[in-house]
Amino acid sequence: MHVPPIRRWSSVAAVAVVALLLGAARIAAADTTLFTDDFEDGNTNGWSKSGGSWSVLTDGSRVLRQTSATTGDARAYAGSAWTDVAAEARLRPVERGADGLVALAVRQQSSTNAYRFALYADGRAQLEAVRNGAVSVLGAGTHTVTTGAWATVRVEAVGTALRGYVGGALVAQGTSTAFGSGKVGVWTYHASASFDDVRVTGVAGTPPTSASSSAPPTGNPPAGMVGYATLAGGTTGGAGGPTVTVSTWADLVTEVGRHTPETVQINGILQGSGQANVRGDKTIVGLGANSGINGGGLKISHYNNVIIRNLKLSNPVGTDAITVQDADHVWIDHNELWSDRAHDIDHYDGLIDITHASDWVTVSWNKLHDHWKTSLVSHDDDNAAEDIGHLTVTYHHNEFYNLDARLPSIRFGTAHVFNNYYHDDNNGVHSRMGAQVLVEGNVFVNVATPVKTTTLSVQDGYAVERGNVYTGCGPNLITQVGSFTSPPYPYTLEPASTVAASVTGNAGTGHL
Repeated sequence: MHVPPIRRWSSVAAVAVVALLLGAARIAAADTTLFTDDFEDGNTNGWSKSGGSWSVLTDGSRVLRQTSATTGDARAYAGSAWTDVAAEARLRPVERGADGLVALAVRQQSSTNAYRFALYADGRAQLEAVRNGAVSVLGAGTHTVTTGAWATVRVEAVGTALRGYVGGALVAQGTSTAFGSGKVGVWTYHASASFDDVRVTGVAGTPPTSASSSAPPTGNPPAGMVGYATLAGGTTGGAGGPTVTVSTWADLVTEVGRHTPETVQINGILQGSGQANVRGDKTIVGLGANSGINGGGLKISHYNNVIIRNLKLSNPVGTDAITVQDADHVWIDHNELWSDRAHDIDHYDGLIDITHASDWVTVSWNKLHDHWKTSLVSHDDDNAAEDIGHLTVTYHHNEFYNLDARLPSIRFGTAHVFNNYYHDDNNGVHSRMGAQVLVEGNVFVNVATPVKTTTLSVQDGYAVERGNVYTGCGPNLITQVGSFTSPPYPYTLEPASTVAASVTGNAGTGHL
């Protein structure tokens, strides 16, 4: 039996309550998910294709790629005859001619009839009606998407109104009566490109002016937060929004996918599949000490201001337990994450992976155990253009045990790793590709290589190691001493002599 979410409102001013109640029907309609595809299943089932060469391949994660940069119009489209919708996708131009474009389409009726929001190599960003192959411009703006860089694009079609967004900012708008319904599509012209995380939601009334939490959060961060997540406006999650309790995976996917601030309480262990896409301004918290997700995970991609606490996250088959991708202001606190090492190394992906220029992240008071690829910061040696100057992460008071590697492994960014308890692991902290890592006040017991700055990348990283305690460990492999010695936030360094007891007694679920 499907049990609807239990919604409990926190105390707010009477006027605000009335406004929220009056808008509730519109908000629910606006967030009805009609279609999603992240291509992690490795196929293009359900997609019609015309022109170009389309396939699913790996570009960080699995993506839909059109590989020919010389083909004229190349399109792939899927779904049903939807009317008022918002379509979103991540796209990355790989190669473009001078007149090349990549586009996201809505109300696509055939390979030659659709509305599309096209991003051109010369910086034009145009809402266009394509009728029997003929293109007319409905609205125009400018936005340069650099070749090789990812962008999040959104197109809204409500009645006769159309709007195009890049990165949450409105870029172009127009009106047309050409098409009343149709599918979602992705297009290229004289360009090869990757497309990922395609999502279509129903829209009613006036669309929101922004697709994501593009502005920094404001307000005071929750008590207990330390580290990078406290900076640049802080991390407040769903503060100010309603509180919802979910007890099914389907309800979780719906609630965390809403555009509005919200605290989502998980009741019990939900059986998941793939990942639930989390929008900005969310707090996701488990009830009691035994609530969370088995078999799936949470993905924060291109959205900001998210808190994840008190969850048991286990066995994320073929995916990460938590993915933070092109996101900022994320606090991952008091969770337990694990799988097993009986399966091969690729049966599961990461437990906490932080990639694609994410910033202002704190990982604190978690238990991570029985896993191969634990926590990766930056996914590839070739991603310097996007990642340098980003990836600011704090890890403190976590327990890492019976793990193989990546505790964490960090490329390009800046990490502060303090007061963690490592035991019975293979590899510990790994700094690569010029990353700057400060490792202090940690306890390592029976860890083969506690700290290293070499191997597995074409360039070594940097590390400052101070005040750590080692028992039964192999040697550190620090080839380059770093310059990062003073984190830009206040923190209290616990004496290493008390770290093991402090972490084992207080990390994980049931300790909020």
